[in-house]
Amino acid sequence: MKTTVQTEKYLNDLLEKTYDAQRGYANAAEITEHAQLKRWFAEQGARRTHYAASLTKELKAMNQDPELDGSFKGDMHRGWMNLKAALSINKDEAILEECITGEKKAIEEYTAVLENKSELPPTVVSILEAQKDEIQSTVNTIRRLEDIADDHNL
Repeated sequence: MKTTVQTEKYLNDLLEKTYDAQRGYANAAEITEHAQLKRWFAEQGARRTHYAASLTKELKAMNQDPELDGSFKGDMHRGWMNLKAALSINKDEAILEECITGEKKAIEEYTAVLENKSELPPTVVSILEAQKDEIQSTVNTIRRLEDIADDHNL
């Protein structure tokens, strides 16, 4: 029973952060005026929606109630992203920096949960490892986009 309760906590914590990331990317897509970045941010938001659906499916399979909303900290981070972008000379670079900050935090949270993988069902471990790997890949992409933004003032 304890394993199910702990798994529910882990998944709901990650689910809440996933909603935050989805909203963060939607917010970034609204802020930027660059068409390619707008599309890329929207795609990332859609990926996070897919992540949320996978986590929700696992929770429901365990007869647990999934988290339905993001966090106050996520709301604050999006507010900071808006303010930083508004005050920045290179708005897109500022947005990308905040995306990296959020994604690095997500990687830390996935890593912390996966340190307890012996408490998790194998299907959950597989999902979390795949999502973490994709988030790391996203960080690498954001760094490349940041370099382009620096060079070209997107």
